[in-house]
Amino acid sequence: MSIWQTKSWQKMLKKSAQVSEFFEIDNLFIEKRKISMWEYWLFILWFNQKLDRNIQKKLIDLSKKENCLFIQIETIEYDNTDNLYFEEGNFQLDYYKKFITPYTAIINLEKTEDEILANMKPKWRYNIKLAIKKWVISEIVEKTEENIKSYYDLMLETTSRDNFAWNSLEYYKTFLNKISNSKLILAKKDSKVIAGWIFVFDKEVSIYYYWASSSDKEYRNLMSPYLVQWEAIKYAKSINSKIYDFLWVATPWDKNSELSWVTDFKKKLTKDIKKVSDSYIFINKKVKYFIIKLLRKIKKRI
Repeated sequence: MSIWQTKSWQKMLKKSAQVSEFFEIDNLFIEKRKISMWEYWLFILWFNQKLDRNIQKKLIDLSKKENCLFIQIETIEYDNTDNLYFEEGNFQLDYYKKFITPYTAIINLEKTEDEILANMKPKWRYNIKLAIKKWVISEIVEKTEENIKSYYDLMLETTSRDNFAWNSLEYYKTFLNKISNSKLILAKKDSKVIAGWIFVFDKEVSIYYYWASSSDKEYRNLMSPYLVQWEAIKYAKSINSKIYDFLWVATPWDKNSELSWVTDFKKKLTKDIKKVSDSYIFINKKVKYFIIKLLRKIKKRI
């Protein structure tokens, strides 16, 4: 069972206003998302069963009933991406907005700790030892107001430094409190919080979701992110999780990807980069869809 196909995930999305509504069809959760003031679309993330004609019909009927513009399905499959069956003429390979990148970096947690370490760059194995030597403490902490606020303050530092988008404090509170198997790991030096990371740990797949770190050069030199990742990997192994997913890396041949810098960090912790996701779409209102998609492309160029 994927975290994205649980009721707790859907409730978190609704409470944080990420979705307008969610539905359940044959144990499959479908999100209803707003695309404009009057238009909505349906979205499904993670699908580990065949999309037979019966389910296809129910999804298409739902899109018509809810008067939605289109349906988008994103797959996550660690063994084989070609695991879905779509009746020709209904769904096609395409997407409006990508939530999961086609490629990700993973660690096979059935390997020993020594094997996992051996798959890292030597410098990064050294950085883990350096953080320990410098008395950096990394641990799973309670999801208290104080701890979440400490993480959020670091997030503001990080986004200001690295120029990427972030969510509200209320969103992170909702995420951590609604997703029962989410964990907050904080790294400290002499009781000072210098890094914070949010993970979702599960028996099948454990996922590294959000991160933040201090901009202070003194603390950045302590290499706390590497120790936090190593502690998370060990914890995932301890609950017998099968895969550790770093989530989101650049497509290997895309040298200008916005994900290049985070991809570089993740590739130093694992050499296992693989394609895991495809996107499929059914367009319910073709004229409106292509107009909105065209306007979106124009907006990006401006």
